[in-house]
Amino acid sequence: MPIRTASLTHQIKKNGVRLHLAMAIHARSQGADQPASEQEKALLEERRLLKEARAQRQARARLPRQKAARPVKEAKLPKPKAPKAPKVAKEPKEAKATKGTKPSRADKVAKKAENLDAAKKAAKKSAKT
Repeated sequence: MPIRTASLTHQIKKNGVRLHLAMAIHARSQGADQPASEQEKALLEERRLLKEARAQRQARARLPRQKAARPVKEAKLPKPKAPKAPKVAKEPKEAKATKGTKPSRADKVAKKAENLDAAKKAAKKSAKT
């Protein structure tokens, strides 16, 4: 008879209650010095079997468990790739003309001085005429 419960303790407890009740009934009706009744013997045998089953389960639980083997991954073969056509070499582009380099401070000062001189000379020429 397969036992479906995870723990046998509850069943042992219920059996003990029934056994105690059977012993109490036997002791009151026939006396304590009389041999055990058939019901008591059956309950004692059932209790012994339950305790043995519990001990076997506990011993089996202490044993090391077998671990699952790790699956071996098979290496996939790379898919053959079609050879690519060689790229056509492009003609090098001409260097772009720079938008304008920033003039240095010395160039700015020199240009400003030239402009001032040109303005002075222009003013003098116009005054003479």
